[in-house]
Amino acid sequence: MDLRYGTNPQQRAATTAPVQPGPWPVRVLQGNPSYINMLDALNSWQLVLEASRALNRPAATSFKHVSPAGAAVAGPVDDVTAELHGIGRASVGALTSAYMRARDADPKSSYGDFAAVSHPVDAELAELLTGVVCDGIIAPGYAPGTVATLSKKKNGRFLVMEADETYTPPQHEAREVFGLRLTQQRDDVTLSTTLLDDVVCGTLPATAAEDLLLGLAVLRYTQSNSVCYLRGGATLGIGAGQQSRVDCTRLAGAKTDTWWLRRHPAVRALAFQPHVRRQDRINWRIRFIEGDLTPDESTRMSTVLSAPAPAPELTDKQRTQWLAALTQVAFVSDGALPFRDNVDHAHRHGVGYIAEPGGSIRSSEVEDACREHQIALARTGLRLFHH
Repeated sequence: MDLRYGTNPQQRAATTAPVQPGPWPVRVLQGNPSYINMLDALNSWQLVLEASRALNRPAATSFKHVSPAGAAVAGPVDDVTAELHGIGRASVGALTSAYMRARDADPKSSYGDFAAVSHPVDAELAELLTGVVCDGIIAPGYAPGTVATLSKKKNGRFLVMEADETYTPPQHEAREVFGLRLTQQRDDVTLSTTLLDDVVCGTLPATAAEDLLLGLAVLRYTQSNSVCYLRGGATLGIGAGQQSRVDCTRLAGAKTDTWWLRRHPAVRALAFQPHVRRQDRINWRIRFIEGDLTPDESTRMSTVLSAPAPAPELTDKQRTQWLAALTQVAFVSDGALPFRDNVDHAHRHGVGYIAEPGGSIRSSEVEDACREHQIALARTGLRLFHH
């Protein structure tokens, strides 16, 4: 298959082909994918397939730059997520709820995402996708009429891809870089709650174990180093591709705080002019939460709000009080936590449960930190680096 272009538009010669005779794992129903589109599709599909099989629920992810911005399984949609899309939360179906919850983790980053869902796209999800800025979707099937609905997006350039649920990938995978071919055995360890059997401190309730299991599926397809915070079957913050793990922990923690602060009454009370687009409202709410607006941003924000005066910034006391109410958060790391500082920072964001491979020379210090903060710690013995 000829691709639209490679990683960058100047890399015009780009193709993809099966590595062995037989059926393709995916097929394109609409649009013309680029190199990165294919990487997003193949990685995101594997994530939702594994998450759905592990948790026995529909799963979805919102992918950007070959890492998930968010991921979730089907579950309740709260008022903030429902308001984001202008729909009533009580009427949301399972598959649509999974994607809405996935996209809600980091709606700023999900702008122009690539979506993946574990079950066939129904009319409800197709209709939702027509109203968001999204570049494409991969799913194991499509209800009658949904491909036609999606084909109208982006003047016919919206990508619609179908995955083969029965496809079995080769046991080995390879890539070529600068004249060398690198080959390795595919990481095919099955993700299940048995990976969480080694609880070295604290107690791990079933709901927390499910969140940690979802986190393992998420990080398996997130560029390393990576960590994620989760609660209620959805990611709250994902940190990807950082050279320092604690930087990753802090980045994902800041996203988790933003997710929770978007539910603060003062943030929800921001009233925008009718002409302000949905994505601009999202971005302005996040900038309001971050609270470090430049003079230019302060001026522009005052023009998009309905109130004549700029909204007062959240005080430190308001932030502290609100963030203290975020609890029962799960935290997963794709590699061993090398120092206790990761635990100390995770504790600041409501973390009560941690899963990590273990095996660091300072693992005892990590365990001590978990005991100090009354965090349950499960050692998986499984590293999930992804590059």
